[in-house]
Amino acid sequence: MASLPRTGALKRHKKERVLVTPEGIEVPIMLASRGSRLGALILDFLIFIIGSYLFLLLLVFMAGGVQDVLGPETFENAQGAIEFLYVILTLFIFFVRYGYFLAFELGPRGATWGKRAVGIRVAARSGGRLTAEAVIARNLLRDIELFMPLVFLLVAPTGETGSFGIAGAIWFGIFMLFPFFNKDNLRAGDVIAGTWVVEAPRTKLADTLSTSGAAAVSGSSNVTGVRYDFGEAELSVYGEHELQVLERVLREDKDDALSPVHAAICRKIGWDPGAGDERAFLEAFYAQLRSKLEGDMRFGKRKADKHS
Repeated sequence: MASLPRTGALKRHKKERVLVTPEGIEVPIMLASRGSRLGALILDFLIFIIGSYLFLLLLVFMAGGVQDVLGPETFENAQGAIEFLYVILTLFIFFVRYGYFLAFELGPRGATWGKRAVGIRVAARSGGRLTAEAVIARNLLRDIELFMPLVFLLVAPTGETGSFGIAGAIWFGIFMLFPFFNKDNLRAGDVIAGTWVVEAPRTKLADTLSTSGAAAVSGSSNVTGVRYDFGEAELSVYGEHELQVLERVLREDKDDALSPVHAAICRKIGWDPGAGDERAFLEAFYAQLRSKLEGDMRFGKRKADKHS
């Protein structure tokens, strides 16, 4: 079986990389293409524009209601009410513009609606969880990369900005072409924040995970005959993030990835089951951990990761 690509080794695919988790587990990932990233950005801005337009219609409807209550003549003099609605619209646009990306990328999926639609997500290059600092940094850089240059380009035709319009065009071009100047398709915000944008296709679990669910939950191994039953203490060590990492490892089904993951989990929960059927151990741990997390969620309890 082919081994995982390592640093300095020949990659099987030009977009394939290896993400190393804090536990030292190597997880193969695929970088998102430039086209999918652009598509996700366009979808996110369409959502932002449509949402803002609908909210504006709501404010217009509210203003019409106020006019009906006060009467046309009184409403014309009610500048305070109009200014208040304008302030609400401004605050809404501000919070949606920044809060939309922050809220979704800090969530368990690490992706906005646009990214989910095209099957990509944001991941920390360190292999750990995305931090608030990283998400804030990569999204604040978007103003420098995109919004400010666009303002220059829109104002330039008026002739009021003079050479600033040309400077804005150059600025816009440099930052928009930045992903073409590096092999990891990183934009400037990714470089500053230490993030990757990777593929996250919405695929179902492999047959070995879905069809052997009952056996996995019971913890039995068809190879060694060992039975793996994990208690509340062992299953409480990890959360949703670690479950997702384990799912990717099981789906890849690579021997040189299963053994380190098996060893890392055993160290964490204090087990020493020995070697021989690492996959059965991991399948049992995955199924029982997933069952526990899903059961907790039904009672309103969620554990995002091992630090929660």
